[in-house]
Amino acid sequence: MALNRTYLDWNATAPLSAPARAAMLEALQLPGNASSVHGEGRLARAAVDKARRHVAALVGADPAHVTFTSGATEASNHVLTPDYRMGRSPVAIGALYVSAIEHPAIREGGRFDPAQVIEIPVTPTGIADLLALETLLAAHDHSLGLPMVGLMLVNNETGVIQPVAEAAEIVHRHRGLLVVDAVQAVGRIPVDIVRLDADFIVISSHKIGGPKGVGALISRGEVLMPKPLIRGGGQEKGHRSGTENFHAIVGFGAAAAAMSEDLDARNTGIGALRDRLEGEMRKAAADVMIHGADVSRVGNTCFFTLPGLKAETGQIAFDIEGIALSAGSACSSGKVGESHVLTAMGRDPQLGALRISLGPDTTDEDITRAVAAFAKIASRRKAQGVAA
Repeated sequence: MALNRTYLDWNATAPLSAPARAAMLEALQLPGNASSVHGEGRLARAAVDKARRHVAALVGADPAHVTFTSGATEASNHVLTPDYRMGRSPVAIGALYVSAIEHPAIREGGRFDPAQVIEIPVTPTGIADLLALETLLAAHDHSLGLPMVGLMLVNNETGVIQPVAEAAEIVHRHRGLLVVDAVQAVGRIPVDIVRLDADFIVISSHKIGGPKGVGALISRGEVLMPKPLIRGGGQEKGHRSGTENFHAIVGFGAAAAAMSEDLDARNTGIGALRDRLEGEMRKAAADVMIHGADVSRVGNTCFFTLPGLKAETGQIAFDIEGIALSAGSACSSGKVGESHVLTAMGRDPQLGALRISLGPDTTDEDITRAVAAFAKIASRRKAQGVAA
């Protein structure tokens, strides 16, 4: 791959950070299994415990309540189940309510039967409709079990921040459980499991500069826990069996520690770059549509539509110009399809949309290159007869 490219797809994955890389290289030199009791095993266990503390601190949780998984998708499938335990006593979950803009890892419902998954609509601005949530939970049949709600803190396509704390008040008033997908939120806005009043939080390593293939399910407590998805040797306190992905967990911890530092200053700078990008885009094409721009968003995300430009065509055009961006969620083996988020917002899914997402290493020069590419593509579109 040519070196003169500009990477603007941080919501899909963040490049491996220097602290994570260094921690992983050091961890690769340790031969022990973290479950072994000898000296080498204890060194490995100490490294895993250190990572657990850093990941817990990222969301204001107790390290004892962090369960490492292979990623956010596994963590979601772990927590989204009708089968819970309070100690040794079973607790049934009768239905799962998920917002219409959730990532597929939540939207697919995990281990729930599809008939048990109920959709929460969103407003035209892309925010979960809390009045609809209230109505749905008021009608929930508690004889079937408790209600569970899955709601993301930040939408992966639009960057729109969801009213999680307000939703938590509704959920808990109706004796339900709240699962929060914080994958796109950690490192970009303050996340605190106590202030959000979430029962569970799901996060991913590779979105914050850690390695791919590791994530975490974080619980508010351990009195009520889901039935294990993976059973075997009893690692992770019996919540997730299998030998820990040691060097990846260590890298995850290092990335979490780095992301906890200078959060406000770092993201103020990123937000300024995004605002400059969007201002220049509007100058180059007055008809550009920036989705979610009228409500609170994280500062790194720009989800936009150029009328007349298909998402797949636009993605290829930017790639030719040396700009890496995406057409929504990067979770379908490279497939570019209609955005379920736009559909949920009441927009025409045929519009197509592209997502630019920035990160800590994004520079002014990156924005200049992206704007130049955007202007070139918009001008070519005009030449083909699409009015601006």
